[in-house]
Amino acid sequence: MSIAIYIVGIVTATLLIITAFEMLRRRKLKERHAMWWLLAGVLMLIVAVFPASVAWLASLLGVEVSTNLLFFIAVVALSLVSLQHSSELTLHENKLRVLTEEHAMLQQRVEQLEQRLAADQSQN
Repeated sequence: MSIAIYIVGIVTATLLIITAFEMLRRRKLKERHAMWWLLAGVLMLIVAVFPASVAWLASLLGVEVSTNLLFFIAVVALSLVSLQHSSELTLHENKLRVLTEEHAMLQQRVEQLEQRLAADQSQN
């Protein structure tokens, strides 16, 4: 591989790490999500600096083409991220439903109290 490919890989991994830290600092990314992005950035940096490590891991796992191993790892990682986000979305949908129901009940209670207050004031 050419030196330009190494440099692009190192710069990309470094930008990912810096971006994750900056988003964490600005509270646009929670710690548990930042941890995974930082891990991904460090792994990308290791692969960029030591590209032979991918070939070594591929041969260790019996994968003939090291690029296939990278694609497999990426698909698994993205699937896990998607599963985690689906789980969080379901949790937030349930919380939103409960809050909406509670809001409707409180709104109904306020309306009842306002009607009772209006009735009391009209009698006086």
